[in-house]
Amino acid sequence: MPGDARSASERSKLRGACLGAALALATAVGAAPVPEAEALQAPTRPRLASVQAAAQRDGWPPQVAALRAAAFLAYEKERLAAAEAWLDAYRWAALLGRSEIDYVPKWIEAVNAAKVGHRLMPVPRELRSRPIGAAASADFQAWVLGNAGFAGELFALLTPVDYLPRVLAILDELYRADPVRFRGNASLALAIAVVYDVPPPPVWPHGQVGEGALPRRLPEPLEAFTWWIRQDQRGRTFHKLARLSADELKFVVDTPAPFKELEWAQSAVDQPLGQLAQAYGMVRYRRDRVINNTPVWPGATYRLPDILGAGGICADQAYFAAQVGKARGVPTLLFYGAGNDGRHAWFGYLGPGQKWQLDAGRYAEQRLVTGHARDPQTWGVFSDHELKFLSERFRALPSFRQSRTHANFAAEYLAAGQARAAGVAARKAVSFEKRNQAAWDTLVAAAQKEGRDARTVESLLREAALAMARYPDLEIQYVTRVAESLRARGETSAAEEEVRRVALKNRTGRGDLAVQQAREGIRRAIETQPLPEQIRAYNRAVDTYGRDGGMAFFDEIVVGFAEHLTQLRQKAEALRAVERARQALHPEPGSQLALELERLVKLVRETK
Repeated sequence: MPGDARSASERSKLRGACLGAALALATAVGAAPVPEAEALQAPTRPRLASVQAAAQRDGWPPQVAALRAAAFLAYEKERLAAAEAWLDAYRWAALLGRSEIDYVPKWIEAVNAAKVGHRLMPVPRELRSRPIGAAASADFQAWVLGNAGFAGELFALLTPVDYLPRVLAILDELYRADPVRFRGNASLALAIAVVYDVPPPPVWPHGQVGEGALPRRLPEPLEAFTWWIRQDQRGRTFHKLARLSADELKFVVDTPAPFKELEWAQSAVDQPLGQLAQAYGMVRYRRDRVINNTPVWPGATYRLPDILGAGGICADQAYFAAQVGKARGVPTLLFYGAGNDGRHAWFGYLGPGQKWQLDAGRYAEQRLVTGHARDPQTWGVFSDHELKFLSERFRALPSFRQSRTHANFAAEYLAAGQARAAGVAARKAVSFEKRNQAAWDTLVAAAQKEGRDARTVESLLREAALAMARYPDLEIQYVTRVAESLRARGETSAAEEEVRRVALKNRTGRGDLAVQQAREGIRRAIETQPLPEQIRAYNRAVDTYGRDGGMAFFDEIVVGFAEHLTQLRQKAEALRAVERARQALHPEPGSQLALELERLVKLVRETK
């Protein structure tokens, strides 16, 4: 569903908003408190049946406070398994009881903040006071309430931009169609629900094919659920779907290709899972389209047989291979990125041993930076660390489950204004798993809410940056926050040194991140400095990062600054800026980068 890429901190915000809102939803007369002895154990079936019956009679809001109190009682008595189970029951009750009038405006805010809205996304206009849980039948509500495993997977997966009324409606539809089949394929159902809750954007799966040739449509949820289960039962999938999580299966179900095409792919492509990367090269490369500057698919239709028959460029090769994988129940991603002399597309897939292969069709000689992929759940760009987190699969470890439970309670404490308790719980979370970004963010937020001094907060941010040193985008995120704090304290030189250090660290292996830092420095100069200083900031960036920057540097730095200068009617300076970049980038003659530089020079010269 519709951000940027889904992040752990976004999940934390969702939990805080959903769980914090539960207190407002609770009525003055709520359910009776759960006795302490009972709260120290996971909720029993009779207890959950009693909660469900009361909810059908009185609504879900009156059930929230008692479930929340039981969760915190168990947590504070260090009965972690019981606390987690009560917390899931509490969150489910809070979600079901939330009104559309309260929920939808906040969902729209989240979509806008994450910048994942698009023209194909419907905007709810007639809001009702009914609870969003009305989209789900009583039978489905009861099943989730009594199934801690599914509830845990649901809340671990949800983001602020998932449209919950539609998510619930899809899940309920799939459950009512065949409850037994749903129970055996609950993760697949959840993946379909969070991907199909809103339409995909027009730039998906890539922007080099028109909507006439490839309509941006997803299948009907029940049809998709039935089709993939049938392929699994007939032995046509390379992975047993029941062994994959919803977080992986969402990369199976995100296809615009009709199922007839996917069935064609099963018969036309004979590559086993270990050799799936070869599907990329099956599509003949059309160099003539590159030479003739025809990046958009020229055909009337964009069917898989069309692509295989006519050949294509890298975006077509990556799309074809990705759909071949999905036809076989293999999670796949389509990547795009900027290299030394041009842009490129490739694909990744979950290979043998459930290990992600993220470089199928990626050319080593291009020195491509980390690629970008689109998250089909949010329709935003996947962050780099999320891709690594996927490949490491650490979220399946027992230690992460413990970390996540502590982080969930930390977010709850923070939402309730108990900053000290939030900090203690968040510290426990990062001690179990240092890669838990949500826990680090809560730890920092708790320190700020407690009124800790800037140096203490900076120390926590540096600790988080060190913990995330293997994930450069996260490391830079925390270092940038340190630098912002230093600037606010007047320590400008120290702030610049923090930024420079991490940019130089990533200059070779992660030039894209160094480019981001350079772009930020130029942006600050444009906002605060006169033109001569702006030009000096640009020249420093070119001289420092241009040689290793490639196409990304051209896209992010050179084009923007040249446009800025032309808007100021500084045509001569703009031409000098492009020439300086050309000398630093030193593109291969005839390469995409060389051609783009020539076009930019022509554009600047023709500007009036």
